[in-house]
Amino acid sequence: MKIVVVPSGFKESLSAEEVGNSISRGIKKVNPYHDVTTIPMVDGGEGFVDTITKLKEGKKVKTQVMGPVGKPIKSFFGVFEENGIKTAVIEMAAIAGLRHVPQNMRNPLNTTTFGVGETIIKALDNGAERILIGCGDSGTSDGGVGMAQALGIKFLNENGETVFINGGGEINRIYGIDMSYMDARVHLVDIDVAVNWTNLLCGQKGVARVYGPQKGASPENVELLSNNLEHLAKLIKSLKKEDVSLMNGGGASGGLGAGLYGFLNARLHPRFEIIMKYIEISDAIQNADLVITAEGCIDFQTPNGKIPSEVARIAKMHKKPVIAFAGTIGHNAKINYQSGIDAFSSIIPEPTTLENSILDADKWLENCSENALRHITIGINLGNQMVAAKDVVQ
Repeated sequence: MKIVVVPSGFKESLSAEEVGNSISRGIKKVNPYHDVTTIPMVDGGEGFVDTITKLKEGKKVKTQVMGPVGKPIKSFFGVFEENGIKTAVIEMAAIAGLRHVPQNMRNPLNTTTFGVGETIIKALDNGAERILIGCGDSGTSDGGVGMAQALGIKFLNENGETVFINGGGEINRIYGIDMSYMDARVHLVDIDVAVNWTNLLCGQKGVARVYGPQKGASPENVELLSNNLEHLAKLIKSLKKEDVSLMNGGGASGGLGAGLYGFLNARLHPRFEIIMKYIEISDAIQNADLVITAEGCIDFQTPNGKIPSEVARIAKMHKKPVIAFAGTIGHNAKINYQSGIDAFSSIIPEPTTLENSILDADKWLENCSENALRHITIGINLGNQMVAAKDVVQ
């Protein structure tokens, strides 16, 4: 049997490559002769730099920047050259991702994207002529204001005085924007950003309401963040003469998408569109008998451009069955049956803690894939028996 495994990573636990390896081991336990092709996928979050840089035979540059809670962290960006152009690859998750926010400090009112701006400066110092940014797995919701400050953009209060904005909870202090001090090199490079295309900055489906609680925001904090991001959208409109409040991808990484577009004139792209320029999966899926995908959580949001649904969409173009594994099965996950996923299951075998789930995810993935393949093998054998019996009767 030809099986293609196209997984995403499990946040704060396993990379996409590690997920694929675990699933492959489970398959081989059932039958070591199964032809398994593993294609790890990234969605702009964790693993974005490693994957793109490896594919382009580039290198990683180690850095130290301000983390999301205002303390220095060790981070990195990637660099590769193609057609004579030097491209820097930046992964938001490696700078201001949720994993860099301690559990007891998770409150997007107080986290910043300042380190993203610092990394852009370091990429420019490294000679980057193009910058590719992956937005995902963020622990912030400051609309890119922190990033802008690191690049020299100044925010003014109602008295016209420069104020330092530390997190999404302080955006309402901004009454004016002074772009004159921004690092001029930003205007000389192309900046492309991989985003979740369905993430919006404002409204009932705005990023504060959808993702704020996952980042530690209370209901009251969600309302404050939502109002502040609406305020930011008005400020950007006065600056750019464009409304970013409902712009596709504007809500990516807590509004960083809108900030990159509004302050740096970056181009936003559906993240899967960017990834598919570097990773080819269509041919492998077309030649497979079965497609397996995976992600940390499968729920009502999965059809909105997440890897399992995008893999399933391509698989259905070739009429291939799709199984998805997840750490957790969330609210209204059944909607994924409509997006091409034929079956999904959680890898967690028993009630457990988050810490144990993170530690045991590789073992559970292996066991889950083994069990799934054993069920499939039973189905194949039963089908063969029924065909044989029919032939005897005839």
